[in-house]
Amino acid sequence: MMRNDPIKHVFIWPAVVVVLAISIFPLIYSLTTSFLSYRLIPPLPPRVVWLGNYATLLQEPRFWNALAKTSLIAFVAVGLQYVIGFAVALALNARVPGERLFRVGFLLPMLLAPVAVALVARMMFNPTMGPLNQLFTAFGFPNLPFLTSGPWALGCIIAVEVWQWTPFMILMLLAGLQTLPEDVYEAAELENASHWQQFWGITFPMLLPISAAVVFIRLIESYKIMDTVFVMTGGGPGVDTETLTLFAYQEGFKKFNLGYTSALSFLFLIAITVIGTTYLALLKPHLEKRR
Repeated sequence: MMRNDPIKHVFIWPAVVVVLAISIFPLIYSLTTSFLSYRLIPPLPPRVVWLGNYATLLQEPRFWNALAKTSLIAFVAVGLQYVIGFAVALALNARVPGERLFRVGFLLPMLLAPVAVALVARMMFNPTMGPLNQLFTAFGFPNLPFLTSGPWALGCIIAVEVWQWTPFMILMLLAGLQTLPEDVYEAAELENASHWQQFWGITFPMLLPISAAVVFIRLIESYKIMDTVFVMTGGGPGVDTETLTLFAYQEGFKKFNLGYTSALSFLFLIAITVIGTTYLALLKPHLEKRR
C-alpha cells in the first residue's frame, strides 16, 4: 500500500472519530456544567451562574489548602524519589554484587496496587496498634501520632509515595545510564578526574533530558494522588491532608454538586498546566545546552 493511498483513511478516521468523541464530549459537557449551579441532591434545576462557581472556589480557603497540600506532597515526594532513585541507579549501574536480585526487589513496589499499599501503610502507622508504635513502646518511647497529626500524616503519605514510586525513577534513570558512552569516562579517567567530577561533569548533564522527562511525568502523576490519601487518612485529620482530587470527590460524589465540581476540575487543570509550563520553561535553557 502506497503512503498516498486513499484507502488508509477508511481505517484511520473511524478510530480518530471514536477517540475524539470519547474525549471531547465529556470535556465540553464538563466545561458547560462548570457554568451552572447544578446539584443532584437535593434535586435542583440547572441554573446558569457563568463564572460564579470559579469565583466561589477562588474565595474558598479549603480549595487553597487542598492546592497547597497537593503541591507539598508532589514536590517533596518527587524530589526524594529522584534523589534516591538516582543514587540507587548509580549503584546498580556500577555492577554491585547481586545486581539482578536488587533490580527485581526494587521494582516490586511499583507493581503493587496503590490501595493495597495504602491499606498496609495504614496498619503500619496505626497510632495505637501499629507495629511501629508497638516497637517504640517496647523501647520505652511514647506513641507517635502518625495519622492523627497533620504534619505526621503528611510525612507518612510522602513516605508511602516515595517507597512505591521510586522504582519508576530507578528504572528510567538506570536505562539512561546504560546508554551513556564509555569513551567519555575513559577520557575523564585519563585526565585524573575524580568520581565526583565525572558525575557533575558527565553523568548528570548527559542524563538531564531523561531526568527532566521522568520528573515531569511523576510530578503530574503526583498531583492526581487520591487513593493513597483516601485510604490512609481520608483527608484528615480535619482537612490537613486533603488533596485536590479528594476535594473534588467529596464535592462530586458525596454532595453531588456537579457544577462546583466541574469548575474545580478545570481550575485543577489550569493549575497543573501552569506548573508544567513553568517547569519546562525553567529547564529549557539547560536542555538546549545539551543539544
